[in-house]
Amino acid sequence: MCGIVAAAAKREVSEILLEGLRRLEYRGYDSAGIALVDNDKNLQLHKALGRVAELESAQRQRPLLGCLGIAHTRWATHGVPSAANAHPHTAGNRFAVVHNGIIENHAVLRSDLEGRGIVFLSQTDTEVIVHLIDQLRPTCSDLLATVQQVVKKLEGAYAIAVIDSDEPETLVVARDGSPLVIGLGIGEMFAGSDTLALRSVTDTFIYLEDGDIGCLKAGSYEVFDSTGATIEREVSQLEPPKKDDLLGSYDHYMLKEIHEQPQRLRDTIPPGKPPSALDFGASAAEVFSRTKAVQIIACGTSYHAGLVAKYWIEAFAKIPCSVEVASELRYREPVVVDGTLIVSISQSGETADTLAAINHLGGQGLARLAVCNVDHSAIVRASELVFLTQAGAEIGVASTKAFTTQLAALMALTDQLAGITNKNDYHGIFASAMASAPAAVTAVLALEPKIKAMANHFVAKHHALFLGRGVFYPIAMEGALKLKEISYIHAEAYPAGELKHGPLALVDSDMPVVAVAPNNALLEKLRSNLEEVRARGGELFVFADEASGFESGPGVHVLAMPHCDELAAPIAYTVALQLLSYYVAVARGTDVDKPRNLAKSVTVE
Repeated sequence: MCGIVAAAAKREVSEILLEGLRRLEYRGYDSAGIALVDNDKNLQLHKALGRVAELESAQRQRPLLGCLGIAHTRWATHGVPSAANAHPHTAGNRFAVVHNGIIENHAVLRSDLEGRGIVFLSQTDTEVIVHLIDQLRPTCSDLLATVQQVVKKLEGAYAIAVIDSDEPETLVVARDGSPLVIGLGIGEMFAGSDTLALRSVTDTFIYLEDGDIGCLKAGSYEVFDSTGATIEREVSQLEPPKKDDLLGSYDHYMLKEIHEQPQRLRDTIPPGKPPSALDFGASAAEVFSRTKAVQIIACGTSYHAGLVAKYWIEAFAKIPCSVEVASELRYREPVVVDGTLIVSISQSGETADTLAAINHLGGQGLARLAVCNVDHSAIVRASELVFLTQAGAEIGVASTKAFTTQLAALMALTDQLAGITNKNDYHGIFASAMASAPAAVTAVLALEPKIKAMANHFVAKHHALFLGRGVFYPIAMEGALKLKEISYIHAEAYPAGELKHGPLALVDSDMPVVAVAPNNALLEKLRSNLEEVRARGGELFVFADEASGFESGPGVHVLAMPHCDELAAPIAYTVALQLLSYYVAVARGTDVDKPRNLAKSVTVE
């Protein structure tokens, strides 16, 4: 949430900063800003309400030039979206700050500063940082020393980048609880919220740890820990970015990412190479052999993936599995039984609540396993075991390929646990399912025109109900989440057996009911539940196995899904629901890739 880009170089950097913001806009897009120190040591500033394109327009009309600069794209936390609340925030006509995170004691700091005559121009928590710098700078030797003193006063989470026009070669950055990387160039240095922002200028990065402060100049950098001691952090060189990260001929990144899923599943579980314990880490085999329970921690879409895994792990590995929303677990005292494997699931690896929940559990489990799409991310670095999904960069805010590759990874985890904890040999079952998943998704993608036509029935609706049973209940939850995220239609998911316990009161001819109906042991139970809907005038949209016997008729719209492996079916049905949500959103004219009020990487509570 929110994106930072910063640069210290011997060349003009405004376009580098703007390109970084374009790449980070999925993190926040209600306002944007840029600050540069020009050749005359003047602080120059542009701020704009709306997308990065508005900032680019301001830059075209009045170009700001300089070799030192910071930029930001905002997802509002404190203060409404406005130009005044946009970053960078400035003080003394010389200092500028951009910030991700939340300063929890900002009200106390603000009150104290106002008592000393400081006039605030925004509603943000961030502005206290720049005024503290302005106040403390006369008592410190330089900008670095000032920032080192200021961060001691901050409570909460932050990633910041600071410039001072009186030190036109120095960029100071700091992080605690919010991600920040340093990019190393040749005779120039950069900083950003993640590596994606800087891939156009460097492939070499340092991942700052909590409490780190960096002092960057065009030809050098230093990193200091929370005690002020100089520290060496590992330098990582990333693979060249894939060309297919570009939008290409697709109308939206979300559609592109839906269509990428067959290949991304093959990348995550390569054909002919069933996963082994080594895919999770050198010590995984030993950890798995001692695992007596699994605790899964995740948020949002990743939480739904964890719920699917619970069904698999308990059914095949025969060990208890708990799944909890990270933002709840971190504020209670969970009981972790001996022999528990702690599994965190996160697309970005920087999800604040998930990371905090991992830390909250401390050393209670056997080990921490991260299922993640981003190497070197905070959750990966905090975990002893790691399984990297191969979803590639996911730009659309509504997760698609990250979710299905998480399911593939969790299927691989279940396979490994089942091979150890259960005498029955499930290895062949899982290998077959993982191998068949890409083809199953390809077959679903062939139904795209039919799903697009079905989506037209939802355009004028305001509410929808999603139903599933067993492992397909979390798939219904994910379908409902996708619809509400990008079309702004209120949607809920329920286990179909719960209809009579309340949701049936909502059913009428204006409430579309979406049912996930694979041809499995619960099909007849589900069929009875759907009859309850039809008896009350509800309009049904049934995603049913082609052999399930469902037929379209008055008030019933059936999409015949291709038959596939039962374990691969959650992935296949998910893709169909993704397409439904996508085409409903397109028909309603919403911003599919950047839905209102949402951001891709949730790095604050």
